[in-house]
Amino acid sequence: MEIVVPSQPDSSTSPSSQSPPQAYVGVFDLFKIGVGPSSSHSVGPMRAAEMFLADLRRQGTLDSVERVEVDLYGSLALTGIGHATDVAVLMGLQGEVPDEIDPETVPGKLSTIREQKSLLLAGKRSVPFQEKTCLLFHRKTFLEGHPNALRFRAFATADTDEPLASETYFSIGGGFVIREGCQGQEIEHPLSAVPFPFQSAADLLRLTKENGCGISDIAWANEKTFRSEEEIRAGLIKIWDTMQSCVERGCRNEGILPGGLNVRRRAPSLFQTLTGRPEANMRDPLNILDWVDLYAIAVNEENAAGGRVVTAPTNGAAGIIPAVLCYFDRFCPESTPEKIQQFLLTAAAIGALYKKNASISGAEVGCQGEVGVACSMAAGALTEVRGGTPLQVEEAAEIGMEHNLGLTCDPIKGLVQVPCIERNAMGAVKAINACRLALRGDGSHFVSLDRVIRVMKRTGADMSSRYKETSRGGLAVNISEC
Repeated sequence: MEIVVPSQPDSSTSPSSQSPPQAYVGVFDLFKIGVGPSSSHSVGPMRAAEMFLADLRRQGTLDSVERVEVDLYGSLALTGIGHATDVAVLMGLQGEVPDEIDPETVPGKLSTIREQKSLLLAGKRSVPFQEKTCLLFHRKTFLEGHPNALRFRAFATADTDEPLASETYFSIGGGFVIREGCQGQEIEHPLSAVPFPFQSAADLLRLTKENGCGISDIAWANEKTFRSEEEIRAGLIKIWDTMQSCVERGCRNEGILPGGLNVRRRAPSLFQTLTGRPEANMRDPLNILDWVDLYAIAVNEENAAGGRVVTAPTNGAAGIIPAVLCYFDRFCPESTPEKIQQFLLTAAAIGALYKKNASISGAEVGCQGEVGVACSMAAGALTEVRGGTPLQVEEAAEIGMEHNLGLTCDPIKGLVQVPCIERNAMGAVKAINACRLALRGDGSHFVSLDRVIRVMKRTGADMSSRYKETSRGGLAVNISEC
């Protein structure tokens, strides 16, 4: 539906005109096409390398660089090998970007770098690079600002200690990267530019009530500030197509996942079981949940193998929204292409609330910030496209997070495999159930979405760092029991 765009107040007289600018977090910020296995540990570092190369170009010093050194701190250092941070940094320094790199070419390029002990800086000039001395893991050092930190330094000669350039970046989850000291200066889209700015679920509910519309309509109107309707639709179709392709590849690709845990891919055999005896499968009324499990597992096995995925809102939780969307598209009579787009817009609006008011980083708040947020996004979005009111959407999103509070991030061996892959299947099923619970009521509930987001943030702050993507606690230190 079309909603009336309100006039904007004069920023020169607005009480908030002196406050730091707020960023608008839209659908294409939260859903980014990239590669596995981690949005914070591989997509983010690759983007940080891209930003550093861009800085060198602006300074006119790129052609003078003869040596590059990279320092990884905190969670990036502790789980960087298992999360392929080292690979992402090397590819990024060679000029690769997450949404364009061909995952199939990575092993060959990586092998060339390691054999020749050099890399093609920005894809142009060969410079010496030995990982043992040029890519350092500072596992005991956490920088102030965020647990995921990395520093790039470029030098004009091989033996100088004085860098031409030095920049520190924080990979804050979902592929988002901020430069140290520039948190308020690199906003691509200011919140003040959109016709319907919102900072809370209460704001969203008020806007939908005032305009007689759904949450997806608010998100759509805001997106039109920056893109044409044709560009928005094309972008949403591309996101959905990428998600479906990931599911299909995951159902087809067999073998052992990389990293040393020897985890065998389960999606292909599960797909064969579900399609091999359709009549027998119809006897079980919960058989649909097996399909939901399949969709989620297929995506996250592809992610674990370094394949093409969509951050939703992170790579570690990339299977939940595609699984719920596949469930809606294939099992719900309401599904249409337009509804798929509404789903993504609603999910993004909900995800933006977590991004603004809490975190979507497992290294900052545990897996409640990844799987928990994805579950909440999927639950609310499914509720809207199945005919729920904004109040029911808000309730479903709240249920999705309430029952993921305190979820730890303790990947075994630092790999995005155990418990991450199964956890996505559980999150997808939980999102569907949250939707069904909300649709059975009238939207009234005891705990608001805003309140549960605040509790999630506080819970993450209270959580021991052992359980926040450091692989120092929980399942990660009890491999023999798993």
